[in-house]
Amino acid sequence: MKRDTIYDTHRQPVPPFEFNDQVAAVFDDMLKRSIPLYDEIIRRQAQLVAAFYPENSRIYDLGCSTGNVGLAVCEAMGSTSFNMIAVDNSAAMLAIYDERRRALPAGDRITLVDDDVTRTAIEDAGIVIINFTLQFLSLADRDRLIDRVYRGLRPGGLLLFSEKIVHADDDFCTLQQDVYYRFKRENGYSDLAIAQKREALERVLIPETVADHLRRLTGAGFKRLDIWLKWFNFCSWICQK
Repeated sequence: MKRDTIYDTHRQPVPPFEFNDQVAAVFDDMLKRSIPLYDEIIRRQAQLVAAFYPENSRIYDLGCSTGNVGLAVCEAMGSTSFNMIAVDNSAAMLAIYDERRRALPAGDRITLVDDDVTRTAIEDAGIVIINFTLQFLSLADRDRLIDRVYRGLRPGGLLLFSEKIVHADDDFCTLQQDVYYRFKRENGYSDLAIAQKREALERVLIPETVADHLRRLTGAGFKRLDIWLKWFNFCSWICQK
């Protein structure tokens, strides 16, 4: 795994963050050092997929990046057949995913789609997974996507998603941010790298509150839902139609 050093040296100006070749090459290291409990999130989501997957339905991974969810699902499903559609609009990410997928016996159960998730048709879905993707969409596109996911899920189907969040209380918001930056420093990021990454993500990644997500989910029609994991300013949801 190539180490993320993109923001280790001074850059002026700092360009907006994008999922290009440079980011794709270090993305797995970036995820593990920037998202608390990332491996736990992916492992448990894959286990939930294995437990709840309706036979002959579709699994959608929207914003699939380099394929960590898909690889974990292949392992969790074992010999059980499944059909996964993995969508991302970064060709660099999908190229890495495709190479990893081809090395797996069950890799042919995953179809890679180069597309914008806001345009992806969701049909006959048993499970939809959206990890750290909504935060890069406009608020209107987030609403429309969750509405489309709900309509495309089978009754009893699951939406599993994870997001970076903010707190409605300014003091708690500051506390969460301070703890998060401490987490990144503990994982080897310098203050310069943290500051430049923050600048790169400004106006690109827009987090929301838990209440904002709850409003969107219930507005789409979800009535059974839970935050099954929360770490300061990160959380993972399970929602059932």
